[in-house]
Amino acid sequence: MVSTGAVPNPAFRRLRGQRSAGEFAAAIRRSAREIGERVACDARYIGRVESGEIRCPNYAYERVFLHMFPGMSLADLGFSPRETVRGRGTRATAGAPSPPVLHSDTDEESDVLRRVFMTSGTTALAVVPLRPGGGSAAADTVSDPHRVGEAEVSAVEKAVRRIRLLDDRHGGDGLYRGASRPLRAAYALLDSGTAAKRSTADRLHAGAGELAISVGWLAHDSGRFEDARSHYAEALATARLAGDPALEAHAFCNTSFLARDTGRPRESVRAAEAGQRAARPLGSSRLLALLALREAGGRAGLGDRSGCERAIGRARTAFGRGPCDADPEWMTFFQEAELEMLEAQCWSALGDWSRAARHADRAIRLQDPHFTRNLALYRTELTWDLARAGRAAEAATAGHRVLDLLDRVRSSRIRAMLTGATQALAPCRDAAGVREYLERYAAVSGAEVSA
Repeated sequence: MVSTGAVPNPAFRRLRGQRSAGEFAAAIRRSAREIGERVACDARYIGRVESGEIRCPNYAYERVFLHMFPGMSLADLGFSPRETVRGRGTRATAGAPSPPVLHSDTDEESDVLRRVFMTSGTTALAVVPLRPGGGSAAADTVSDPHRVGEAEVSAVEKAVRRIRLLDDRHGGDGLYRGASRPLRAAYALLDSGTAAKRSTADRLHAGAGELAISVGWLAHDSGRFEDARSHYAEALATARLAGDPALEAHAFCNTSFLARDTGRPRESVRAAEAGQRAARPLGSSRLLALLALREAGGRAGLGDRSGCERAIGRARTAFGRGPCDADPEWMTFFQEAELEMLEAQCWSALGDWSRAARHADRAIRLQDPHFTRNLALYRTELTWDLARAGRAAEAATAGHRVLDLLDRVRSSRIRAMLTGATQALAPCRDAAGVREYLERYAAVSGAEVSA
């Protein structure tokens, strides 16, 4: 085994007291729900903190810990200062700036998959440094493809988590190309590996399917729609092969979203309905709420206002039941801000611009500012809705706030949306603030917008 140099965290271990790691993880999840957070804490996470593998928690865990232990700081909990983790503070003062994705805040959410498939035991799966714009030195082979154990499955699961963390902050454009390499390695394990336990095999299927969806989402967000469609179909096939309704529901959820974004609303509705059928036995109201909103988006695209309103009503009812332990880990993004945003998009598709703008504005106010990609998306939606509602000066102000974030967000989808919103504003260039916005947009994007 390669030494990680981790320093144990006895302060955090003392806080656990006589509780088992699983019991302590359950207490952390309960505390998260008290403040509206959603963390996928389990015994393995507790072990990683206590062993020192996690030197500083991500922002969601930080909020939960400070709520759970009032009056204590992260240092009191045994964590390192955020700016010192992996020497980021030193690098920042020493030389040229790194690309945005490489400036994430902690070990848990840094360097995307810097060493996501770790060399462990006799199996070297892949070592994958992801960079904006792609590029990877990964090997897609394994030295012993016939034995699959905890190390390999954990590597796949870690790949999924890190892709999601970095995507939340920076968008998919810079991550997609490199992320396809660990995906191929994961499916190579499925094709040729033999797990010692059925539970390990199930986790590997689920992990590979979730990785396919995550890579599909990076393709979706970066405008590679056919690639996204292929990855989502791959995940759906994996789900059905493994008899995994949770993975099936997730694959249908993303397929519905993609169909809506690519002008196939009827397919969007069908996929969302299929996802709801798969999800009903799982016991997650939040998952049903999201799938109902996917259906609402498809119905809005069909111009079916009454059907859209019914689906939104079901979504809000289900969402109001609150989070629970049955909610999938990947749904951490689905908070009230996202609910408001998805409803805004429905009203926008139906041409009710002012109503859409109200919901988009609520989404912005509710969104955690650390999730830069989503904040840029919500502000872009608001810009579009205000422009179409004839509120040009307000739209220009919203557009400036999107431009403030674009140097940190690499999402072709968001840039395409902003281009559409800007074109809608162009005829109003004499309104207060609009000309200045159009000039700034042209300078940032390199594209002139004509009336």
